[in-house]
Amino acid sequence: MERIDAIAFTDPSAVPDDAQLERVLGASYEAYRGLLGVFEKRGLTYEWRYYSDGKAWLCKVRKAARTIVWMSAWRGFMKATIYFPEKHVAGIDDLDIPESDKERVRNAANVGKSKPCVFEIRDSDILDTVEAIIVYKIASR
Repeated sequence: MERIDAIAFTDPSAVPDDAQLERVLGASYEAYRGLLGVFEKRGLTYEWRYYSDGKAWLCKVRKAARTIVWMSAWRGFMKATIYFPEKHVAGIDDLDIPESDKERVRNAANVGKSKPCVFEIRDSDILDTVEAIIVYKIASR
């Protein structure tokens, strides 16, 4: 039985393409396409790669050689994660994004020495918030 909350694209020989992404993401596919537009607007490139440690395909989004966003496809949504070193977490409070998103980042458990900022891309309403976080990530060093 297939888990509804399972990550998609776990077959190392099946590179995710637009048709597969549209099938897996369903109604959220248009929001994903909107997110790709944000990446293009900000000069980011992306590449799907199979990672054997996680046994799944992930999309790495970069500005030059620097990783900005990690994405994974799930049934019905795309998950976008942006990691911030602890020294940059406080700056998220200054962003013009919903307080609930700021609180979620503050309360997230660290991954190593970084704080994950995780978004479920289900509709286009969240894209302005994700873009604000991306802009902050690009500016922080």
